[in-house]
Amino acid sequence: MIWLRSILLFLVQFIAAPVICILMIVCLPFGFPVLYRLVRLWTLIAVFSARVICGIDYRVIGREHIPKTPTIVLAKHQSSWETFFFLQLFPPQVWLLKRELFRIPFFGWGLAMLRPIAIDRADKLSALRQLVHQGRDRLAQGLWIVIFPEGTRTRPGEALPFARGGALLATKTNTQVLPIALNSGNFWPRDSLLRYAGTIVVSIGKPIDPRGFKPEELNQHVQGWIEGEMQRLASL
Repeated sequence: MIWLRSILLFLVQFIAAPVICILMIVCLPFGFPVLYRLVRLWTLIAVFSARVICGIDYRVIGREHIPKTPTIVLAKHQSSWETFFFLQLFPPQVWLLKRELFRIPFFGWGLAMLRPIAIDRADKLSALRQLVHQGRDRLAQGLWIVIFPEGTRTRPGEALPFARGGALLATKTNTQVLPIALNSGNFWPRDSLLRYAGTIVVSIGKPIDPRGFKPEELNQHVQGWIEGEMQRLASL
């Protein structure tokens, strides 16, 4: 039954992606607001179908910590689920991502239309400069920036070093950081088609003012809170 439900969820998402992408191409002249609404519709379909088909629900802790002004989100990354859900949870946002994602049919094409900060991770110095330059521009436009500082999806219980780009951007622009911990990998594991019923917990920490921090210090502070909260979520 788990296999059947998981395959059905995959098919729903597989069919929805090209439909939304084609609509985005048609609506390209209408600009970012319309394109963003279309992508958000796709994420609503993804999260809703995961709950209905596979029994994957969610609970948010600390929703009251979400600021009213543009913010840099630094989050744990365990599955594709949060890439859908964050578009519902936070105001209009752009993402820091690797440029190779643009090559994925439909999904990557849709991403390319949403003003992401797409970097070449092989050239770290150039990537940091691009992040600060384009990040400053996106924040000035009133957009949030979502960054997964580990750079890839991790398995439950796994912790990777945090890249300092998000912390550097925060200190350069005096933009508050919102740390996020979550346990989505327990129910939507990476490198597997299977999806398991349960409740994903998303824990939002208090915003962190970067003033007075060096990038490395801010990075360590954020990582300390996220990994500490991950341990607490594991005990729930």
